[in-house]
Amino acid sequence: MDGNTTMTVRAAVAAIALLALGGSISGVSAADGAGAVPVAVAVTADEAALPRFEPTTENFVPIETPEVAAETAEIVEIAPVEAEDTGDAIGGGVASWYGREFAGRRTASGERFDPAGYTAAHRTLPFGSRVRVTNAAGKSVVVRINDRGPFHGGRVIDLSQAAAADLGIVRAGSGRVELAVLD
Repeated sequence: MDGNTTMTVRAAVAAIALLALGGSISGVSAADGAGAVPVAVAVTADEAALPRFEPTTENFVPIETPEVAAETAEIVEIAPVEAEDTGDAIGGGVASWYGREFAGRRTASGERFDPAGYTAAHRTLPFGSRVRVTNAAGKSVVVRINDRGPFHGGRVIDLSQAAAADLGIVRAGSGRVELAVLD
């Protein structure tokens, strides 16, 4: 037999086996036909002792209504918004980015890389450092350092795809930026 015939025979045998097991898997007797009645299944003492979920309305506590929430609400003062933290400038250079091809891989910090996150790779900054990255047009994003790199000549930081997209450097692959440490 050739490969296609062998596969067809195997598929047919598997289909017949599934049909034969169908009644025993579903707990319904195949002899009963359309008016099928569940077959009694033996349950061991261990299985009978397992907890079962049974919905009940006893001890039902309704979600707070807006009237109740208003009566119990606390007044909280909100601190005034201060000027945006510009951080300590550490210079600039060329930023590049890395994306989907590295998704899920472990970074140097041990976490998994997420191209949609606002993270970056830097050669020397401590893991967890927050860095404001500003492009030539003045647009900026804040990223968290979680990897080492870039290891390509002349580049100072490797951004995640999301951060690079916000700065407008995805299409070009790299762009000039200024860096400032916020922490």
